[in-house]
Amino acid sequence: MAYENSVIYKESTKKLHDSKIKNRIFNIGDQVLLFNSRLKIFSGKLKTCWSGPFTITRVFPYGTIKLSQPNCPNFKVNGHRVKHYFGGDIPSNVTPDLHMFPMDN
Repeated sequence: MAYENSVIYKESTKKLHDSKIKNRIFNIGDQVLLFNSRLKIFSGKLKTCWSGPFTITRVFPYGTIKLSQPNCPNFKVNGHRVKHYFGGDIPSNVTPDLHMFPMDN
């Protein structure tokens, strides 16, 4: 009886969790914004953690995306760190470019 209840609970929890996951499909040429968690450490509380817009140059398997921006080198990021940018003026709460920080050793 207890085993059956735990199985039912796990199934319902999985359905709830899966329903809240957004299925994002990215294509080459799409404009995206990049979430940069490092910006929270160095900036004031009114600044955003989103930077961009960036252009997708390649989509790799398992969610890896290669981004480019004029006058900057291309780099790869996890697909969970980006969201679509639908054009128009860049909102004032979005950082216009990404300042590269040196890798921590």
